[in-house]
Amino acid sequence: MCRWLAYAGTPVLLDTILYKPAHSLIDQSRYAKLGVETTNGDGFGVGWYTDESSTPALLRDVGPAWNNRNLRELADHIRSPLFFAHIRASTGTAVQQSNCHPFRRGRWMFMHNGAIAGFHLMRRDLALLIDPALFADLEGTTDSEVMFYLTLTFGLDQDPLAAVARMAGVVERVGRHHGVEFPLQMTLAITDGERLWAFRYSTEQASRSLFESSRVDDLRKLHPDIAFLRDISPESRLIVSEPLDDLPGAWNEVPESSYLVIQPGADELLPFAPAPQGRGS
Repeated sequence: MCRWLAYAGTPVLLDTILYKPAHSLIDQSRYAKLGVETTNGDGFGVGWYTDESSTPALLRDVGPAWNNRNLRELADHIRSPLFFAHIRASTGTAVQQSNCHPFRRGRWMFMHNGAIAGFHLMRRDLALLIDPALFADLEGTTDSEVMFYLTLTFGLDQDPLAAVARMAGVVERVGRHHGVEFPLQMTLAITDGERLWAFRYSTEQASRSLFESSRVDDLRKLHPDIAFLRDISPESRLIVSEPLDDLPGAWNEVPESSYLVIQPGADELLPFAPAPQGRGS
């Protein structure tokens, strides 16, 4: 499948998070420990926000992240308070730029690890549920992008939780219609540049790994010698597919069937369930 990370907090150089940790996302592109595949070399993407624009910038490429010179160069020069990074292991769709995460529309970014089981059976039914006003902007062939556009269709701008819950419910309903026992596997992240939502859910209740970093204040007490922790605000937070290092007390597994909201003020960790769907939903 894939590996990803999301960062929100004090503006930092991308290099600080992407390359410097012992088990960085770049290291995971070759040596993932908790993913379905050890190697995630079917493309990568980075999306970030700056003060100059509410729309995120994207860098995506079809090659592996571990030897991309442009990514290495930009990571030393881009500083952002909120960014996504994703390394891809294809589940069957083409290795092409339009299939690389993150996906973007307006101020929103979306990335995903997991799959819609039986997507080849369900693709037409799910695509027909996308708002016609949005459908023309669908560029790639992945189940992940379809999930994003369904979420947009179901009101992401107004209520992100309700939109994701309805998307998950629709995928499960359509999957059951096609005889798929466990249609949905997802750890996904969504942001509007101000808040960040991260979801861990699967129909089988055996979701792919997802972790959040511990509170900065707690980490400073545990590891007072780490300079990076002295330079970031207490609200800074990382959400990752697998831990970036082996620091004791640094990482907490996100519970099954739950979601996080990373935001100014108190963050939230709450239960998640798909919205029930009737036949006509």
